[in-house]
Amino acid sequence: MAILREFLGLVLVTFLSSTLSLAHPDFNFGWGGHGGITGGSFGLFPEFYQSSCPQVDDIVMSVLEKAIAKEPRMAASLLRLHFHDCFVQGCDASVLLDDRATIASEKRAGPNSNSIRGFEVIDEIKAKLEAACPHTVSCADILALAARGSTVLSGGPNWVLPLGRRDSRSASLSGANNNIPAPNSTIQILVTFFKRQGLNKADLVALSGGHTIGVARCVTFKQRLYNQNGNNQPDSTLDRTYYYGLKSVCPRSGGDNNISPLDFASPARFDNTYFRLILWGKGLLTSDEVLWTGNDRKTMELIKSYAENESLFFDQFAKSMVKMGNISPLTGFNGEVRKNCRRVN
Repeated sequence: MAILREFLGLVLVTFLSSTLSLAHPDFNFGWGGHGGITGGSFGLFPEFYQSSCPQVDDIVMSVLEKAIAKEPRMAASLLRLHFHDCFVQGCDASVLLDDRATIASEKRAGPNSNSIRGFEVIDEIKAKLEAACPHTVSCADILALAARGSTVLSGGPNWVLPLGRRDSRSASLSGANNNIPAPNSTIQILVTFFKRQGLNKADLVALSGGHTIGVARCVTFKQRLYNQNGNNQPDSTLDRTYYYGLKSVCPRSGGDNNISPLDFASPARFDNTYFRLILWGKGLLTSDEVLWTGNDRKTMELIKSYAENESLFFDQFAKSMVKMGNISPLTGFNGEVRKNCRRVN
C-alpha cells in the first residue's frame, strides 16, 4: 500500500509539473541537466518554445533570409550583436536597450558606438513573433537564434541551441566599456577577458573565427598601419602586400569609417579561410593576428589546426557558441520578456 501511495504521488508531481510547463512555458523545473552557467534550478533547453511558440525558428529564419540576401554583411553584424550582449552582464539582451531616464544604453559604449548594428532586423523578428506568439519569446533568445541562423545562412555550422533566456531590466554602460576586448588587444588581454566569462583558449580562437565574415572600420586597424608600437612604424607581422592594400583603404588621417573585410578572400562565406590568412600575416586586426604571433603555444596550435581542418573549426565554433550563450542568463522568474526589445516593459 505504501508503495502504491508513493507511486501515485510521483505520478501526480509529474503531471502537475508538465501541466505547469505547458500552461506557463516560462516555468521550467530545469530537470535533466539542461543549461550551462545558469541561476537556480531553471536551466536552458532546446524545446523551451515547443508548445508555446513552435514556429519561432521559422519566423526568425524567414526574416534573416531576406535581410542577409539584401545585405550579406548583416550576418556578421547579428553574430557580433550576440557576442557584445553576452560579454556584458550575461546573455540578457541588455545591449538592445535604448537610453531612458533610468537606462544608460550600452550602445554608447566605446566598443559599440557607431559600430554594432542590426537592431532593425531584431525589431522585425520581435514584431513578427509578438504577432504570432504574444509576450512569449525573449529578446535574449532572439539574439541567440539570429546568431545561429546568420551562421548557417552564411555556410557555417548549425547547433542545438538551448533556449529560455529572459530579458534584463537594466543595462551596463561601464560593463560594455570594460568587458569587451579591444581590436588592438594583446594575447594576454584576450585570454584574460575570455577567462573572465568562463571561456577558455579553444573558445577564444574558435569564436574569433567568426571574423571569417564581416568587415571592420579603419579606426580599428589604423594603429597597425602607422604606429603599432608607438614608434611611427607599421606592425612588422603584417604581410607587405596586404599592408599596402590596407593603406589605400585606411589613410593616416581621416577615413576612420572606411571599411575592409576581416577575411578578404571570402568575406560573406563562413569558412576557415580566416585562419589561413592569419598564418600568412593577413589577419586584419591585432586581436586576430596575435592568436598566431603572440607566442601562446595553445592558440598557435589551434590556429594551425583550424586552418588545416574546417570541420574541426566548425565543431568547436558550435560548442563555443552554446557555451557563450550560457553566460549568466536570466531564467525562471528573473528578468522579463520584453514586448519591445529597445525598452523594458
